[in-house]
Order: sequence, then structure tokens, then C-alpha cells
Amino acid sequence: MLTVYSCGQSKNTPVSVIFDTDIGPDYGDMGALTILHALADSGELKIVATVACNMFELSVPCIDLTNRYYGRPDIPIGAPLTGPNEPDIFHDTPWTKALVNKYPHQLKSSADAEDAVKVYRRVLAAQPDTSVVIVTTGFFTNLGALLQSKPDQYSPLDGKQLVAKKVKFLSSMAGAFPSGREYNVYVDVPASVIVFEQWPTRIVFSGYEIGFKIPSGDRLVATANIDSPCHESYLVCSRDRVKKAYLGLSWDQTSVLIAARGVDRYFNSVKGKATIAPDGSNGWQDDPNGKHEYLTWKTSPEELTTLIEDLMMHEAVK
Repeated sequence: MLTVYSCGQSKNTPVSVIFDTDIGPDYGDMGALTILHALADSGELKIVATVACNMFELSVPCIDLTNRYYGRPDIPIGAPLTGPNEPDIFHDTPWTKALVNKYPHQLKSSADAEDAVKVYRRVLAAQPDTSVVIVTTGFFTNLGALLQSKPDQYSPLDGKQLVAKKVKFLSSMAGAFPSGREYNVYVDVPASVIVFEQWPTRIVFSGYEIGFKIPSGDRLVATANIDSPCHESYLVCSRDRVKKAYLGLSWDQTSVLIAARGVDRYFNSVKGKATIAPDGSNGWQDDPNGKHEYLTWKTSPEELTTLIEDLMMHEAVK
């Protein structure tokens, strides 16, 4: 099934996107990656790199097989060399094993991937100035390391200068607003502090409270004639009582939507500065001129559910 959505992007240069994800333990990232490919197929964006932010061994294979399924096997894939890993309880992920057993992929483990910071620097250096939107749906391990990176063979700029030159904005599923303590922030507090305090461009946060109210996945699971990695992952998780509880919580998908289509089409936002405490909880300071902003409601959750599910049901173009 080919579902094409256009908002006029095809008349312009598609936005270039780098996707930074904790895919693996969390299957919602499969929905976000699928939406990226759907929007790439409709000409709204170009995926220039995909990187994992965690150390889970099947994260990179899941990215690889999804990119290949959608006919984009050459998208660079990276993973962190070091960093925090998610607790072992999240590694009981039968859906990742189902995917690697069913779909072709070349990278057999996350250890086979290139260093994520090298991928970032090489890809960013090759892009036009202020042309890249980075979408992060995991923690900030890679982005913190990128900001601290030194000049290299790819660019004479340090990480912060390179981001300032090449990145249009950062679209992040992280935090809870105006205040709270959310997983993607507290799992790597040092990296979160670096990004919150030093990121040189605009950051748009889709907070916990947004995706929590947008159910998606039930219609995808109920459609038997779909044979995509996203459908397989949601189908497997729908059979698990604990994981099914998260079926339909669209945290990550919203960050992809605003990367391609902007904030104003579906959301309002509040501008200011996100702050962070030592325990990883975040606060907020209003500032109409601030570089940070968090999403608030404009389009109803029901309308967003339909849109997100339609895009998640996208299959490879034959």
C-alpha cells in the first residue's frame, strides 16, 4: 500500500533529516522511522543518516533492515562507541528478534556500525548550510558527543560550530513540559546538560504529554495485508500484555512530523529555555526570544492519530 502525503514540499528542496533513535527496546521508534520513509517516498524529506543512541545490540540491525526494506540501503548508519545502556529488563524484545529473522540486513549487531559522531560530522559537513533537521527520539548521548567533537578530516570546525553552520533545528522527543522528569532526558544526564545548555540552534521539544495522548497502532495491527517491519514489530508487541500497554503512544512520531512539515501545521508552541536539574528532571523559563520551544495542542489527538496511523501503514514502493 502506497500512501502519499504532500504539503507542497515537492515544489521545494526536500528537508534533509538525520534520525537519532533508541530503537530496539522501544518499538515506537519503528513507527517514527517508517514515517520518515513514507515522507521520503512522497518527496517531503531526504534521510541523510540514521544513528542509534543506545548500546542495544539489535538497534542497528533494525535500522538497517528498515532502510533496506524501503529501498534505501545506502543511508549511513552509526552507533555510539560508549555511553549508557538501557536496563536489561528492556532487552526482552521478541519483536527485534522477529524482525532480524524475517527481513534482510547486512549489519548483524550495533557493534558493526560506524561511530555515530563520525557519521554526524561527515554527513553534516557535506550538506548545504542550515539545511539539516536532526530528529532525536532517544537520549542525547550522540548529540552531546557531537558538540564536544574536534575538527577532523571532514570539517575544520568543532562540533558546536559545525552544528551552528549546518543544522536548521533540532526536533526532539524529550522532556515533560512545562516541568517533569522524562526518560530520554534522565537516562544520560551529562549529555542532556550539554545539549540543553550548549546547542546553538533552535530546539523544538515534543514532550511526554503530547505523544501520551495520541493513540496509534491498533489500526496498523488490525490490517492483515500489510507486510512491513513496522507492522511486524507492532503485531508482535500487541501479543505481550506489558508491551501492549504502550501500543498507541505516539511520542516519537510527532517529532518526525514537525521536522518535515514544521510546527505550525499541527501544533502551537511556547518559546523559552528548558532547564535541567541534576536528577534529569526539566523545568522551563518563558522567553519569547528563546531558542527552545515545546509543543502545545492545536490539532486534536484524534486527527493526529489518523494521520500517524496512515503514515505508519506505508509499505515499500514496488
